[in-house]
Amino acid sequence: MTDPIVRLMTEQDRVTVVELLADSDPWKRLGYRAKDWNSYFLPLSQGRDSFIMEDNGKVSGIAVVRQKFLLGDYLELFGMAAWARGKGLGRGLLAHIETLVFARTQNLFACVSDFNEHGRHFYEKQGYQEIGPMPNLLIQGSAEILLRKTSGSARINKN
Repeated sequence: MTDPIVRLMTEQDRVTVVELLADSDPWKRLGYRAKDWNSYFLPLSQGRDSFIMEDNGKVSGIAVVRQKFLLGDYLELFGMAAWARGKGLGRGLLAHIETLVFARTQNLFACVSDFNEHGRHFYEKQGYQEIGPMPNLLIQGSAEILLRKTSGSARINKN
């Protein structure tokens, strides 16, 4: 057994990542299918930083960060394989992302669906605060809730 690692996503990871996302909630409930994920990841770079978590040689999670969102960065996509949940791997992947983000900016934003109680609880345990809902953003009758974790104010007062 080896320790989990986080690395940049490569083209060779695309099929596995698409399967991981297409087979899991909240993505299925939001109507995302394999063809949507294939489009999202072609081409890979698209101005985003895409990271994979590997556990014993298997892709266990994906995180995609878009830099320069509001006064910070935005965790545009975060997903874990069903078999990897509840093992602390998601917490480890998110901690890795936060270390990178907070080295360059003070805020990390994310969204979570209002019906995704597990996701909301996960982010709350990691120190994210709910900023507010965006109704009907992805699907009718549901809201995406904007979250924020901060390491301090973005503007330094030099009085």
